[in-house]
Amino acid sequence: MSKVNLAHDTGRLGPLAAYGGAKVPGPLWFTEAIGVPFETAQVMVEGCPIHYLRWGERSQPGLLLVHGNGAHAHWWSFIAPFLARDYNVAALDLSGMGESGHREHYTMALFAQEQLAVCADAGMFEGGEPPIIVGHSFGGFVTILAGALYGERLAGTVIVDAPVNPPGQPHGPPNRELRPHRVYPTLADALSRFRLAPEQPCENDFLIDHVARQSLKEVEGGWTWKFDPKIWRGFSIGDGSERLRSTKCRIAIFRGEQSSLLPPDVGAYMYALLGRSAPVVEIPQAQHHVLLDQPLAFIAALRALLADWNHSRPLRNPAA
Repeated sequence: MSKVNLAHDTGRLGPLAAYGGAKVPGPLWFTEAIGVPFETAQVMVEGCPIHYLRWGERSQPGLLLVHGNGAHAHWWSFIAPFLARDYNVAALDLSGMGESGHREHYTMALFAQEQLAVCADAGMFEGGEPPIIVGHSFGGFVTILAGALYGERLAGTVIVDAPVNPPGQPHGPPNRELRPHRVYPTLADALSRFRLAPEQPCENDFLIDHVARQSLKEVEGGWTWKFDPKIWRGFSIGDGSERLRSTKCRIAIFRGEQSSLLPPDVGAYMYALLGRSAPVVEIPQAQHHVLLDQPLAFIAALRALLADWNHSRPLRNPAA
């Protein structure tokens, strides 16, 4: 796995440097979406507090949204309101990221356990319909594992631009040096250092600004990143191919049409692993950071998939 979704300082200025710390104005749909009220809560998982946001009525079917590496729940806070009319929607901060606590050691199994714990705490197992989990990038890898381990408790999983590469292609945790975060004297200075990884152009600076501000915290001497730089110490992703084959619930693959991480050949490999009976949906004009590139197209595609799943029966037989 290539390094994904990590806000980090490369020593170079990012796209927000031009704004000098000022908030980047967004369109009406965005301002209305982030203005929709939500609840905040936390649940303890193996001694670590896991923070999450929640929208909609608890009586509705559950929908859990999972961010990528080094990211946080607010990558979804401009998307969740569009889904909350029909779903009890939650977006979590995985441990070591966002507002959640840090651990001495991180594992894929713990991250998957955190997903199920948030589903339970948000009331998603209380009704007659099991929840669906949507995971982007690294969150997609965790969601693949959740589908393999806990799929019988889920209605489905949606994997968004999280590549399961064919044999012989690179996979594994990001190759990053473990070093303490820098502290920046001002918020404007910190924002100016925010860059997407993998790097790519993105026309929506207002969304980059939104996720960047939620990636930072004020500390003595200035501002620094929230995520734990030690997450990848001794970390193992595991065998994504076997987990994908072992999915015990419905599954769909979303990819950015222009994604360098999940190109068409990787999408075809994942499709074959799933017995050619699960959809692979391409989001037009999107690269890896689908949520930032084409948020409305992504919302429309996800709504269409969920509507179909709500009234149809799966063609594939999930792994026993």
